[in-house]
Amino acid sequence: MGRFLERLSRPYQKISIIEMNTHYLTNNQPGIGGRLKAAPEDFIVEEIPLYLPSGQGQHVYVQIEKAGLSTPAAIRKIAQALGISPRLIGYAGLKDAQAVTRQTLSIDKITPEAVQALDLPNITILDVNRHQNKLKPGHLSGNRFKIKVRDVAETALSQAEATLAELTRKGIPNFFDAQRFGNRGNTGRLGALIIRNDAAEFVAEFLGRPQTHETVAIQAARRLVDEEQWAEALAVWPPSFTDERRTLEAIVKTDGDLGVAFKVLDKRTKTFFISAFQAELFNQLLVDRLDSIDRLEDGDIAYIHHKGAAFLVESAAVEQPRADDFEISPSGPIFGTKTLLAHGQPGQREQAVLEQHDLVLDDFTVPGLKIRGARRPYRFQLKNPEVWWEDGLMLTFELPAGSYATRVMAEVMKN
Repeated sequence: MGRFLERLSRPYQKISIIEMNTHYLTNNQPGIGGRLKAAPEDFIVEEIPLYLPSGQGQHVYVQIEKAGLSTPAAIRKIAQALGISPRLIGYAGLKDAQAVTRQTLSIDKITPEAVQALDLPNITILDVNRHQNKLKPGHLSGNRFKIKVRDVAETALSQAEATLAELTRKGIPNFFDAQRFGNRGNTGRLGALIIRNDAAEFVAEFLGRPQTHETVAIQAARRLVDEEQWAEALAVWPPSFTDERRTLEAIVKTDGDLGVAFKVLDKRTKTFFISAFQAELFNQLLVDRLDSIDRLEDGDIAYIHHKGAAFLVESAAVEQPRADDFEISPSGPIFGTKTLLAHGQPGQREQAVLEQHDLVLDDFTVPGLKIRGARRPYRFQLKNPEVWWEDGLMLTFELPAGSYATRVMAEVMKN
């Protein structure tokens, strides 16, 4: 018990979880303040499809409008009403519960008539069609947002216009947002511990160390873990925490062998934790690049937006006009075993982050997983922004798939 308690006594240090909302590209523009999502109808999201259904095929495409439901929750309700497995329902993107959202789902092994007849609370059927293939994540061009900011003065209109104009010209910082790091803020640290194969510290962080915002039951269970009372912790751990319970069960069965944690944790969960660690490292580099997010440097790896490909920038002066047209952008690494690293000064900064965390790319070799790495653009494009006053500040704009409207609003509001 001594070694385990020694680990628990160490101060918990996050591995560069960046407080993104203190870092703005538009620091020269004042924030308007205000309040978001006072009601679901204050935040409306509509998917911009990558393609339209052909009218033929085995999959039923249904456009829905939902309010107060996440995409997984809506899928579960629809599947239950149709008497099918949720796995037969495909989607292009996940949409927030605290919003009114319009998105398309694909449903296999069902008739259009059965879908059209659905009558579910908080879900409205807007359109039903057919297509050949199942929708998968990423099968969308982007999203269109209509957002209302409350508790601001009408003078916020001109301030927001100035901020949006600068963001349209330079782009939006492509931070990974806070939800990537979990409600305990430690998914990145858990990923780092998997990379380092530190099972004892992983168990302490994953199962122990209660936080004050957690429920009384969870805090009690975590305190029992801190005391290495594995069976007692398992007895009180809520059933909905399946990953944690599976890990505890394995520890109990092996009489306290903490190394078993990495063996029973499923690939999906491991990958999620590692991706959060990769996201922390990317965010760290992006903070350092904010002042020149729209300017290429010699040695950069440029990201080609319409292809999703990347190439080495040998001459920034030659390539900068393409960046000005938003055809390409500077990119940062999603570190992995095959990550293409930058050269010159950008490469030195990337290497410095690896060295800061005592890492080399080969450290991302994890048994059973393929953590190859990638490049991610440091910015994304804001399209067709409009601002007007309607008993509050109203904004509309379009963003590419996978981009966060909250990043736009952080720049506008600066709360």
